Amino acid sequence: MATTALTAENFESTVEDNEIVLVDFWADWCGPCKRFSPIYEDASVRHEGVVFAKVDTEDARDLSTALEIQSIPTIMAFKQGQLVFRESGLLNGKQLDALIGQIQELDIEAALAEARKQA
Repeated sequence: MATTALTAENFESTVEDNEIVLVDFWADWCGPCKRFSPIYEDASVRHEGVVFAKVDTEDARDLSTALEIQSIPTIMAFKQGQLVFRESGLLNGKQLDALIGQIQELDIEAALAEARKQA
């Protein structure tokens, strides 16, 4: 599966309309982003049912600002429209695969119920 380019116009609908969405925030001038890109693309082929999206922080400055992206690459993961992971920095293939596995196994309803109890 190829990656999907996200903008302010399609970000919310993409996150809300898909079970699992990973978002890579990147820029063309970013060395670590360039090293991560083939890892991310490779994972997109191996993990069906997961939407792999990318946000070019130079083209989507308003979106990046709204989401408080301060360092790139940043990976955000959403399950059933809920943010379940956010981290800046380079992940290797094994780390990305492990993250995807954890998100797939996550019981989002139980996690949300636990968060409400602690609030």
